[in-house]
This record gives sequence, C-alpha cells and structure tokens, in this order.
Amino acid sequence: MKKTISLTKAGKLKLEEELQELISQRPAIAERLATARSFGDLSENQEYSDARAEQKTVENRIEEIEDILKNAKLIKSSSTGKITMGSHVTINLGGKEQAYDVVGSVEADPLNGKISDQSPIGQALLGRQAGDEFALPNGKTGTIVSVA
Repeated sequence: MKKTISLTKAGKLKLEEELQELISQRPAIAERLATARSFGDLSENQEYSDARAEQKTVENRIEEIEDILKNAKLIKSSSTGKITMGSHVTINLGGKEQAYDVVGSVEADPLNGKISDQSPIGQALLGRQAGDEFALPNGKTGTIVSVA
C-alpha cells in the first residue's frame, strides 16, 4: 500500500520543476555515454563509469519524484487559527523569535524555516494557537507568537 505524501502547493511546484530539469538532462547524459563508449574498452573507461553513475543518480531521482507526485496530497491551510500542516508560525523559544512553515516530511528543510509535522517542534505545535505555550521533548518551553 502506497503512503500518501503531504505537500504544499509551493513544494509540489518545486518538485515538478526539479523533475523537468532532471528530464532535460537525459539527452546530455546519453551523449556523454555515447562519446565515452566510442573510446573503447568499457572496463577501464572512467568517463563511461562517471556518465553511468550520473545517469543512475538522475534516473533514481526522477523515479523518486514521480512516485512522490503520484502519491501527493496537497496541504490546505486551515483558517481556524490552529496550527496545521501548511501554517506559518512564529514562536518564542528561549527568548528568541523564530518563524517556521509546518510542512510534510518530504518538504522539510529546517535551515530554511520549513519544519516537518513529524519533527519534535512540529508535533509540539500542531493543534495549538497563538498565545499557547508548548514544551519540547528536551524540556525547553516556548510560546506561540502568531499563526498564519
């Protein structure tokens, strides 16, 4: 049974763009393979080995993205004021304000402010609203400043 993957509209668009970029690389890789093949003995042909490795990486990523998109469910933000997937949240943690978008695990990128609903912070925030306090598994507590 396939797992449903939650994506924001922006996350889906980013994956579709990456997929198109990877597909556009196929002809260049095929050309590199043909050129390397013309050098002769493939067992000691580093150019051929490199091109095959690149082809494998690109094809695996294409397959992965196609699978994600096939099983994707778009996240719709809630207007209830409660934190759900797709919410933009500002929190105060340890006296420092931080802003996050709560997204699915495929889109998560904590260094760029995108936290997974499965992460400790994501799980602590889901279902709460502005003004609520929350606690993390490490014992730190914080306050939700705003939810959009």
